[in-house]
Amino acid sequence: QVQLIESGGGLVQTGGSLRLSCLTSGRTIRTYGMGWFRRAPGKEREFVAAVSWDGRITDYADSVKGRFTISRDNVKNMVYLQMNSLKPEDTAVYYCAVDRSPFTNPRGREIQYEYWGQGTQVTVAS
Repeated sequence: QVQLIESGGGLVQTGGSLRLSCLTSGRTIRTYGMGWFRRAPGKEREFVAAVSWDGRITDYADSVKGRFTISRDNVKNMVYLQMNSLKPEDTAVYYCAVDRSPFTNPRGREIQYEYWGQGTQVTVAS
């Protein structure tokens, strides 16, 4: 079992920045890929970013490329999402998740992830 707790969400103006953190506990996640997803009001949850188990490979949704950066610290069992140049359309609940399989490259489908956090709200005011 893995527990995930997201933090760092909040209210920010357009163009601002936030850094989301995901603290994991329980089984080690250092050999598993990690991802961030989000669910905007009235929409389905969507892929945002993912990082390989060793942190060397990342992948992003087209909508956030060049603005968001995913990273991980396997010593601290933490995953981060640095979000810059935020837009109102980035408003959503953001979730971190652990891949089902070890030693994978970044993956972008919900079904490929086994454990999920409760989410943290990000609101970008126009």
